[in-house]
Amino acid sequence: MSFRREREEGVQRYWGRRLVKKTNYFIASVMVRRPYFKKEWIEYVLKNPVHTEVQVNGRIRRWALITELGKHLRVVTEPDGETVRNAFPDRGFRPRDGEERT
Repeated sequence: MSFRREREEGVQRYWGRRLVKKTNYFIASVMVRRPYFKKEWIEYVLKNPVHTEVQVNGRIRRWALITELGKHLRVVTEPDGETVRNAFPDRGFRPRDGEERT
C-alpha cells in the first residue's frame, strides 16, 4: 500500500489495548501537539456525541463534553465514521436547544 493511499484511508494501530483507526495526520500532528489526550475521550465522543455534523467533504464532526477536560471535545472522522482525523477542545461549542447537555 502506498504512503498516499495509506494516509488517505487511515491506519489501524493499537492505542492502548484497543484498535482505533487513525490517519497519519492525527498520529504525527494532533497527538504531538496534544499528548494529554486520552483514548477514552476520543472513544467517548465517537460513541456518545451530543452533536454531529457532516462537512461538505464528507468528514464527520462530533462533539461531547469531557468533564475531566472541562470543555467539549470535537473529534473529526473521515467519511467512514471510524478513522479519526482530528481532535481538539472546542471552546466555542454550545449545545443547541434540545440537545443533551452532559
